[in-house]
Amino acid sequence: MRIELNQQLCEGHSQCEIIAPQYFEVREDGKAHLLRTDLPPEDRELLAEVVLRCPVVAVRVGEES
Repeated sequence: MRIELNQQLCEGHSQCEIIAPQYFEVREDGKAHLLRTDLPPEDRELLAEVVLRCPVVAVRVGEES
């Protein structure tokens, strides 16, 4: 599985960084940035919470291509 972040939708609410700082970082530009895109099975539940809590639905979890 793979994490996807839509930077155009991101408004920098920081929910992703608060929940999963090993995957997300909000930088000086006010946008979240991915620190890694791979999603090991043990973190799927954690990222499901990130997807649920993102107020602008900028984070998705998708299949590897």
